[in-house]
Amino acid sequence: MLPRPSLNRFMASVDATEADTLMVGLPFDGTCSFRPGARFGPAALRDVSFGIETYSPYLDRDLEDIRFSDLGDLELPIGNREKVLAEIEAFARSVPDRKILGLGGEHLVSYPLMKVMAERHPDLHVVQFDAHCDLREDYMGEVYSHATVMRLISTHVGPSNIHQLGIRSGTREEFQFARKHETLVPARKEDVEALRPRLEGKPVYLTIDLDVLDPSIFPGTGTPEPGGITFDTMMALLKRLDGLNLVGADIVELAPHYDATGVSSVVAAKIAREVLLMMSPLHGASDTVERQAEPKNTTVSA
Repeated sequence: MLPRPSLNRFMASVDATEADTLMVGLPFDGTCSFRPGARFGPAALRDVSFGIETYSPYLDRDLEDIRFSDLGDLELPIGNREKVLAEIEAFARSVPDRKILGLGGEHLVSYPLMKVMAERHPDLHVVQFDAHCDLREDYMGEVYSHATVMRLISTHVGPSNIHQLGIRSGTREEFQFARKHETLVPARKEDVEALRPRLEGKPVYLTIDLDVLDPSIFPGTGTPEPGGITFDTMMALLKRLDGLNLVGADIVELAPHYDATGVSSVVAAKIAREVLLMMSPLHGASDTVERQAEPKNTTVSA
């Protein structure tokens, strides 16, 4: 059974049966190893979305011209990791003809979504934005953890189909695994452009752990890591992935209570807008009218 639709945020005005993309909250943070609170991320992102313009000057597209539905949050049991993973997987399987954008929640909630997409789309490639490798075989004896999520998904897609951007933290063994399988991609425009030919024509899953951003601009996360990328860089890299066949995506690890200003939630909402536009075909005016010239502001058109 689908969750009940949320309020009309992000201009999500179509019924789930008519939507190309379904957005759903996954409020779980049961394996957090440092600061909990990511389960409040989906609600915070939606709350600030009322103040976000539907038009993206980065992609020159508008949310009013796509068909997506916000299904609200799955009602996930607190403290029961196995049931949480099973319920997220069951939800993903219940909508076989829709793209899914999951809003976390900790990074482990990505695993059942990616698992289902890997079964549905042979030769799935996963593009991961993250500060952390998440390639551990286990974390303190637990195989299913936010710190193991990419190692888990590597068993479904193969390590060579994982592409990790922004990584700057992990164990020696994780970095050895990443270097062996050449999963690490520098978070630079030229390196993403060089990666793109490997992804064109392939199904792609995009997972964005928001701690990829530097904590000076995104403190609202459970495991902040200095040395992250800027928002402008994030927009530039996403733009260079635009046009790929994104079959699913998630945005995770917004822990809003660690940023009393609310800026982290706004940043997360703007990234969600871009990902929705990247995933969804156009149905409105933007696919018929002549494109305007790209804005001259270099922070927008980077």
